[in-house]
Amino acid sequence: MNYRLRQQNLRDHLATTQFDALLVSHLPNIRYLCGFAGSSGLLLVEESGSVFFTDVRYDTQAHAEVKGAKVVIARQAVLSAAADRIAALRGKQAIAIEAEHVTVSDRKRLNDLLPTQLRLKNASLLVERARMVKDEDELALIRNAVNLGAKLFDRALEVIRPGVKESDVAAEMEYAARRAGAEDMSFSTIIASGERSALPHGRASDKPIKAGGFVVCDFGVILAGYCSDQTRTVWVGSVSEDARIAYEAVLEAQLAAVAAVRPGVSVGEVDGAARKVLRKRGLGRYFTHSTGHGVGLEIHEAPRVAAGQKAVLQPGMVITIEPGVYFPGKWGVRIEDMVTVTARGCDVLTPTRKDFLAI
Repeated sequence: MNYRLRQQNLRDHLATTQFDALLVSHLPNIRYLCGFAGSSGLLLVEESGSVFFTDVRYDTQAHAEVKGAKVVIARQAVLSAAADRIAALRGKQAIAIEAEHVTVSDRKRLNDLLPTQLRLKNASLLVERARMVKDEDELALIRNAVNLGAKLFDRALEVIRPGVKESDVAAEMEYAARRAGAEDMSFSTIIASGERSALPHGRASDKPIKAGGFVVCDFGVILAGYCSDQTRTVWVGSVSEDARIAYEAVLEAQLAAVAAVRPGVSVGEVDGAARKVLRKRGLGRYFTHSTGHGVGLEIHEAPRVAAGQKAVLQPGMVITIEPGVYFPGKWGVRIEDMVTVTARGCDVLTPTRKDFLAI
């Protein structure tokens, strides 16, 4: 990872704004900019360079991981150490903070610690915008995470049977992930069966799987800091015609949205491609969430692939495509792949089959 280049790009951008420096507090942004993967730290990016502040627990780790920034091990509160550095900056008046990630109490503390001539300014997603476009190193790590995560579906198919609890399926998948080298799961594994498959975020419960319904499997892993995310839906038992029709409609919508992904297209247009299919099938009102989202160091990143969103796709962006339909009290279907935007279209990263599958 070229952390120095990332910091320089941010520094160049700051030179075009009203900000004299940026205090980065969101840990995924810190990791993106300098490589630190711990749970406590602040990164000050200023014209003359960058300084990373953390506490004594991370002395060894910070010196091993942090690139392109001076490491300061605070002997006081980390925020106080950063404030001392900011207060010593000469000729600086406007310090940007990540407003979406700074608590009200921390902002007040920082204000109290700084000289009155220094003003805190809200910076709106400066680092997040840079993170939307992945470089080749990031794309390689994301592909590795996707491929590891995809293998978990094979384990799910071995376990899903009538009478098996949803939580047992999730546990087997998560155990397989750890054995394969995953650092963690991207989110709490969703195994939602029968009526619960109509819950878009139906985390695995102790409910036994029954024949005659769908099982939505939504899962992902973290590998080398990067997330994967995929959803597959299978049917258990004898297949009903309306279930097959609903599944094929969602699959058609998902393929239409994938086909719409290319540089210069807005994320709203991608969302619209999926909705157009489902409306034509008479199922539009049962698609109740957005079509997708960005994925990287966090499981939900910009851009949001949803109606009305104006962000324009660029090569290197990684997004999910995950339309679904949900019939409360009955069942639901969702199909999700991760795709990366290329110069001419997109590559589907998720290698798992997605044809109708009955167990």
